[in-house]
Amino acid sequence: MASDGNVKAKSQTQSGLIKFFREVKAEFKRITWPSKKEIKKSTIAVAVFCLLYIVYVGGIDVVFKNLFDLIFRIK
Repeated sequence: MASDGNVKAKSQTQSGLIKFFREVKAEFKRITWPSKKEIKKSTIAVAVFCLLYIVYVGGIDVVFKNLFDLIFRIK
C-alpha cells in the first residue's frame, strides 16, 4: 500500500515537470527578440556609459587622493 502512494507522488512530480517545460517552451515562443541593429545600439550605449563612469570615478579618485596628500602632507 505504501508503494502505491509513492508511485502516485512520483508520477505527479513528473507530470508537473513536463507541464513546466511545456509552459517554458510556450513562453519562449512569445518572446520578441531585438534586431541586430537594436543590439548594436544598446551595446554601444552601455560601453559609452561604462567608459564615462570609469572616467568619472577615476577623476573623483584623483581629486580625493590629491586632497588627502594636501591635508596630510605625506613626504
